[in-house]
Amino acid sequence: MNKIALATIGTLSCLSCQAQDYDCMIEPAQTVEIRSPVVGILERVHAKRGDPIRQGQVLISIESSVESSAAESAKARAEAQGQSELSRAKVSALRDKARRLQDLHAEEFVSAQAVEDVQAELKLAEAELRAAKENNQIAHLDHRQAVDQLRRRQLIAPFSGVVVDQYLYPGALVDAGDAKKPVLKIAQTNPLHVQALLPVKAFMQMKVGQVVSVTPEAPFDRPIQARIRTVDKVVDASAGTFGIVAELENSKGNIPAGLRCKVAFVVR
Repeated sequence: MNKIALATIGTLSCLSCQAQDYDCMIEPAQTVEIRSPVVGILERVHAKRGDPIRQGQVLISIESSVESSAAESAKARAEAQGQSELSRAKVSALRDKARRLQDLHAEEFVSAQAVEDVQAELKLAEAELRAAKENNQIAHLDHRQAVDQLRRRQLIAPFSGVVVDQYLYPGALVDAGDAKKPVLKIAQTNPLHVQALLPVKAFMQMKVGQVVSVTPEAPFDRPIQARIRTVDKVVDASAGTFGIVAELENSKGNIPAGLRCKVAFVVR
């Protein structure tokens, strides 16, 4: 069978194919309200409404002079080596002394009691050295805790996107907890999510990973390919519909979230 015949059969077999389009909405991949985990005075907001943000960027700084001083004090204690060096020197000196006394005792120049006394002093010095090392380890842990407390005064962007709204401004009292007022609202705009409700008759046509065509409303009315990420496994019996979510690549930020759109696919 030649290529022309194969093409003809393919065309005839798709005569029953119909392109279907349905209403959809283009939304951010996620929207988050940034709240403080600590109470304090809002010192600075590093991004305002409409500004693009990147993951890991500092968004909010809360006044932290007390926490900064505590972190520096803890760092000084963690770096202090005086007690450890003193204990090591004492242990070294007593070991040398114990070795000399043992040699003298072997030649019967000193009593056994003198050797036992210096060995007891050595054990005490070794215990003091262990305690100094443990205190140094605890100081390092205290420093780490102080640094963690200081870092809690800066709120970091959990993803790249855009600032949607700002609720508090420098000088305001920031309170902790979900019930308290957020400082910023941010949205992830790459990728975007396309959400649509489809009739049950299209359920068997929708597969995760399938590519569909999305056409936003004017003036962005250019068809764009999106890939289905989620197909609901529960149908709304009263409406006879189910939902799908498709991911739309938006690395250049050309498409704003919140647009109405049409999603189209071929029904065989």
